[in-house]
Amino acid sequence: MNREYWQEHDHELGDFTLQSGAVLRSARLHYHQFGALNAPKNNLVLLPTYYGGTGASNRPWVDDPASPLGGGDYCVIIPCLFGAGESSSPSNTPPPQAGPDFPLTSIADNVTAQQALLAARFGGATPRLVMGWSMGGLQALQWAQAYPAAADSVLAVCATAKCYPHNRVFLEGVAAALTADPAFAEGRYPVPPARGLSAFATVYAGWAYSQAFFRDELYRTLGFASIEDLLQYWVEDHLSQDANDLLLQLRTWQSANLLPAAGEKARSHGPGILMPSSTDLYFTAEDATRDAASLGMECRVIESRFGHVAGGPGRLPEETRCIFAAARELLAATARA
Repeated sequence: MNREYWQEHDHELGDFTLQSGAVLRSARLHYHQFGALNAPKNNLVLLPTYYGGTGASNRPWVDDPASPLGGGDYCVIIPCLFGAGESSSPSNTPPPQAGPDFPLTSIADNVTAQQALLAARFGGATPRLVMGWSMGGLQALQWAQAYPAAADSVLAVCATAKCYPHNRVFLEGVAAALTADPAFAEGRYPVPPARGLSAFATVYAGWAYSQAFFRDELYRTLGFASIEDLLQYWVEDHLSQDANDLLLQLRTWQSANLLPAAGEKARSHGPGILMPSSTDLYFTAEDATRDAASLGMECRVIESRFGHVAGGPGRLPEETRCIFAAARELLAATARA
């Protein structure tokens, strides 16, 4: 629909100092762009990517005819997550930081890189809206908490403000399935660890949806005739991904904690909405509700039987309508000359 209007670019960050103190050499932030920044610099929207997602994976939030972002009024930037294969990642970085030697990156590192991009290429424009699903939602919340004056509003879909213990254990489980393959070879594999990637995908699929999704055979509404067909899709998708990339992003996810420190108040910020799925098994609605109160934001639960996948860009029409309605409200609330 809007495919011909999308552009892709790289922003060179140079030697980029990370939150850990390590330096990512010749760091690069890849991004997708739709539309142009206007003269007042008040039409910028950021859509950070999610775990394992490419920039193109977020495009349905713009390309959908019902989207509030696709009419040409906004300059939409999709910054790609470190470690996901488009920005600097274990799979595309040369030695001595290739593969398992790639340094740990945090949610804060990703947002710092995004700020550098906006300063260098978009005149330091303040985003009207930062909106993301899953790890994209973590980045949106980081914008609100670390740089409250630098984003007018945030929408975090199927995300919480930190990686809670049960979420962490889920991630350790899929990581263990991946690294148990002898072919993984501590991340120094000459060929992809296919068995580990297949096991990773199979275990992950059981967490991405809800119990009701499987019990009520909702996978059929997604075009899968059986659970086996769904699992095969997950396996094939993950066989195309790099194992070290998956682990790097996973560790970034686990390190997330965007809540105020004990005794501190949440920073003053523009309007924000957390939109958990009612059946998400790891970014739970219970945790999101509590986090929204801590952050001074609204919590608006998406009633869905699709678990975490309820918030995925372009996947489910009814759930997407709820997300677009929230985005439209935030854009209206932050309108400025």
